[in-house]
Amino acid sequence: MKFQVNRDVFSEAVSFAVKLLPQRTTLPILSGVLIKATADGLVLSSFDYEVSSQTEIQADVEEPGTVLVSGRLLAEIAGRLPNAPVRIATEESRISVSCGSASFTLLSMPVEEYPSIPEIGEQSGLVPAEEFAAAVAQVAVAASRDDVTPVITGVQLEVRENSLGLVATDRYRVAVREIDWDGGNVAAGDEAITALVPARTLQEVGKTLGNAGNISVAITSRDDRELIAFSADKKTVTSLLIKGNFPPVRRLFPETVDNYAVMNTADLIEATRRVALVLEREAALRYSFTADGLTLEAIGSEQAQASESIDAILTGDDTVVSLKPQFLLDGLGAVHSEFVRISFTKTENPNKPGPVLITSQTSREQAGADSYRYLLQPNLLLR
Repeated sequence: MKFQVNRDVFSEAVSFAVKLLPQRTTLPILSGVLIKATADGLVLSSFDYEVSSQTEIQADVEEPGTVLVSGRLLAEIAGRLPNAPVRIATEESRISVSCGSASFTLLSMPVEEYPSIPEIGEQSGLVPAEEFAAAVAQVAVAASRDDVTPVITGVQLEVRENSLGLVATDRYRVAVREIDWDGGNVAAGDEAITALVPARTLQEVGKTLGNAGNISVAITSRDDRELIAFSADKKTVTSLLIKGNFPPVRRLFPETVDNYAVMNTADLIEATRRVALVLEREAALRYSFTADGLTLEAIGSEQAQASESIDAILTGDDTVVSLKPQFLLDGLGAVHSEFVRISFTKTENPNKPGPVLITSQTSREQAGADSYRYLLQPNLLLR
């Protein structure tokens, strides 16, 4: 195999191919990147049985062939090469990489032992890439990072005829967003098609393909293996779906809430960050909403306390809630509007506040037009 390729194009392609590979793997061969050179250019692939990445780039191929090489090492080398064309050639079990005055020799890995890259089924639908990336960033923050319960480490995609819903929860909060979906007649009818995708994979898809115009999505089932594929700009990511039943968290959202407060989003974020400085780890902040505004209070220790007041317009009764500041900040950071509405739900116990619902607010009087909703509870939402 022998080819020449643009340095920046090659570096970006290798980086994309290795991005989703685990830092450590029990099978060293799964840390490799498969490079296939043909008359049409290069195809770079990686696969660890859970997730795969594949991208096509242009190259001047003198001798076609296929080689498997350590992915992260190649990515580090490619990222530091001088600004000149990259030449790669193989001879027996060695790979030479030369660029300008720099040259490297790497050992190849046995191609015949590498697993087959998953085949992608028919397209299920199209989503606008920028909107999809924004929705993933808003929702994935609420997914659990605790592998003890895998089913809540993912983001549930809910495909209907003309919309795609994204839902995530870690039991303490729930985030939901709806975006447009062009699925033809694939998902026609009332029953939604669901796919539970690992949050980390979905976040990388959003970051990598977010400027691609439209993202093609394919949900397929083969040999008891359900997987989803995202494709755009000659890049494809596939992922096995998480097995299990996602908790029915949509039912936790109230249809209407009469008691709520509206305030400037940036003011609330900055005040929360300042007052939380004196808190012990995992402690909550006290938020008191009255007709006079909002007061934040933190009792950190005997040596340090803090409080701050900001403007807020309250509709309904005075309300006091205690919330973990980082969880609140995650929700506020996903509200892409100047103002934010915090709504107070009720429980059967008048002494126990219900979850707070965070939504966007276009102005002090006008509710936001987007579909983002973030439900946050001081105690567990699900037992």
